[in-house]
Amino acid sequence: MIDKHSLPVRLSGLSDLANNLWWTWSKPAQRLFNRVDPALWKISGRNPILLLSNLPRERLEELGQDEDFLAAYDTVLAAFQTYMQDEDSVICARSFPDLVDETIAYLSMEFGLHEILPIYAGGLGVLSGDHLKEASDLGLPVVGLGLLYRQGYFKQEIDQDGRQGVSYGELELSALPIAPVLDADGYPMTVQLDLAGRELAVGVWKIQIGRTPLYLLDTDLETNRPEDRAITARLYPSDLDLRISQEIILGIGGVRALRRLGIQPTVWHMNEGHPAFSALERIREGVGEGSMYSSASSVVHETTVFTTHTPVAAGHDRFPVELIDRYFSSYWSQLSLGRDSFLALGIDHQPDYFSMSTLALRLSGRLNGVSQLHGETTRRMWSFFWPDRNVEAVPIGHVTNGIHTPSWLGEQLEDLYDRYLESDWRECVEQPDAWEKLESVPMLEIWQAHLSQKRLLLDQLATRAQAIIERRGLNSDHLAVFGGHLNFDALTIGFARRFTAYKRPTLIFSQMDRLVALLNRGVQIIFAGKAHPNDEQGAALLRQVFQIARRPDCAGRIVLLENYDLELGRLLVQGVDLWLNTPRPPNEASGTSGQKAALNGVLNCSTWDGWWPEGYNGRNGWLIGEETVAENFEVQDRDDAESLFRVLEEEIIPLFYRRTAKDAIPEEWVARMKDSIVTLGPRFSARRMLREYVAQLYVP
Repeated sequence: MIDKHSLPVRLSGLSDLANNLWWTWSKPAQRLFNRVDPALWKISGRNPILLLSNLPRERLEELGQDEDFLAAYDTVLAAFQTYMQDEDSVICARSFPDLVDETIAYLSMEFGLHEILPIYAGGLGVLSGDHLKEASDLGLPVVGLGLLYRQGYFKQEIDQDGRQGVSYGELELSALPIAPVLDADGYPMTVQLDLAGRELAVGVWKIQIGRTPLYLLDTDLETNRPEDRAITARLYPSDLDLRISQEIILGIGGVRALRRLGIQPTVWHMNEGHPAFSALERIREGVGEGSMYSSASSVVHETTVFTTHTPVAAGHDRFPVELIDRYFSSYWSQLSLGRDSFLALGIDHQPDYFSMSTLALRLSGRLNGVSQLHGETTRRMWSFFWPDRNVEAVPIGHVTNGIHTPSWLGEQLEDLYDRYLESDWRECVEQPDAWEKLESVPMLEIWQAHLSQKRLLLDQLATRAQAIIERRGLNSDHLAVFGGHLNFDALTIGFARRFTAYKRPTLIFSQMDRLVALLNRGVQIIFAGKAHPNDEQGAALLRQVFQIARRPDCAGRIVLLENYDLELGRLLVQGVDLWLNTPRPPNEASGTSGQKAALNGVLNCSTWDGWWPEGYNGRNGWLIGEETVAENFEVQDRDDAESLFRVLEEEIIPLFYRRTAKDAIPEEWVARMKDSIVTLGPRFSARRMLREYVAQLYVP
């Protein structure tokens, strides 16, 4: 945090801006910090606290006399203060009066808020971050709850043979917008847990995200044993003792932390199964207050929302029964349950394992998947819980994921939208008619805005590649592999996501002769992503991309970017020409990277999976394969590869390079860009998503 007393009085409001993550989606605030000291802003990793902490006093005094800077500062500060304080601007009070005096607790294992806070691994965390940001914009009374990973998720380094290296750093908390929560006596607040027979203290930290608070739990306290201090150090450890300990801290510790804070949620939203122990803790509270187990569990059932995010088995945590015995043998009696009854809450068709998703399904009254197709898949997947119902009647709905528009929209296109849309378009981004005026935007302006964002992407990638080469002393031929020689005029395809088998990142390598022919016709492909440290197959796929990128016939036209994070993700979805998505249906529950690309006019080419079946209309992108799911993986992969090459060869490449003689604009391509923005921008906004959560799951 930055202390306002460390700043000149005239500029003390900079501390308010730096200490609240509102700046991460306010481009005027980002431009203001850049004006403070452009070089230092870049060196600090665009971290305003580091920027202000390292700024010479003379520069602060100089800014205090700069009338142009002060005018911009006053404008941004006034916008922030209005945002935080003006009740008339809070949409929640007008649209959701039933929620004004309520609180919604949103529990998630990870939160992707900004790259300076690496407490996220991928899509689940990014969605959680967008959920909290949109709740702030709407004024929804949401409180976030997660864990503080002082070493975060791993940093990725690709060696000279294409192997993924894994390393961890330590967060410098003083340089982050985070502060410990203090108790009534001014001491850091803690809650106590019994962890397999030993007492554990858990600290509580707070991050402010606009109007929305996020509380993070931390075991790195001096009163804890050395091994316990490390429990919350890293995200998604492979050690099952660490994993279950983290989920006990998030679930049971999270409930106790909110109680100590005086927060009494009326809705508890569990984002994936990791926080499911929170439902047990709330039942324990009810039993402790004199209720029967059945009554206490009924109350919990009526006030709990469970969102499941994947049909892939590896995405659902299961713990051996002996591990549950070790950690809960003294707990189930507090629920008035015996061992068998307790274990039955989490056991399904694998009798030796306790499933967190099964526990969440049994204790939650409102259940949803994250796209229409995923809802259908999830109903089939869990239909054995309701043997007396047809699959269609299984009580699991869906709310399709969406994205926080201000966080993902590129600056050049945002300026264009400001010129052509109504002045209040940000307040109604989920309404299709708010976007219709983009149909009248001249083709040239759309194309030039896109090219500006593409130029920014390629310039940044060249800078990053050069830095990698210099830092690690690699040969200059690695510069092309890491994106240092990309062609601005080429059709640039982006593929960036977690590297795992079902996402099929190497599908396009299945016919190398045809791929090389595409490259020779002016195509280049940018790959980025991490494989979980224990996913050997995913790491092997990464290495395959690296090896292809080093082939002479692919050099400089197939690239693999290192250490995929939120910053790189924003650049890619804003700057490539085409977004490629090749999951094997129906394994992609939703996915949101393509939604971010669409918002920026980047066209999608995807299999019939996740959100794309709800978005594709035949004009706003392309479909790979059929609207069916094949039972044979080999057949499906072969057919999808054939479809992908056909679409690229016969439709996408000719359309991109078909230019008007006058302005060298691919007018038919730009027409599709417009259609993509207008049809997909509102439909897949987080504002639409939050409104559906309120109407379908929170208010009921």
